[in-house]
Amino acid sequence: MARRRKRKSRRRLEGRRILELVPQYSIESGEDKPVTAARKFIQAEGILPPALLLVKRNEHTTDRYFWAEKGLFGAQYVEENHFLFPSLRVPEDEVEELVVASGR
Repeated sequence: MARRRKRKSRRRLEGRRILELVPQYSIESGEDKPVTAARKFIQAEGILPPALLLVKRNEHTTDRYFWAEKGLFGAQYVEENHFLFPSLRVPEDEVEELVVASGR
């Protein structure tokens, strides 16, 4: 019996493409919980939004967070609801370039 492929949400794929344009920081969580490590890193480094933080919890797990003007959010939520974040608004001419570059 063949397995059906999971349908990919277009809205989420678009959000993922937009998040790729944002600066990314990779850190280790150490003794702290991942969200606490992300908050401490943002405070210590003075990171300005928007930014994507990749927090390595252990050798197998990495948590992704988005630092916005409104606070710290899970990256998956931001991918699905990118239109709610003003800092992720891409000017229309750049959107056209992205579409042409992706081969549509």
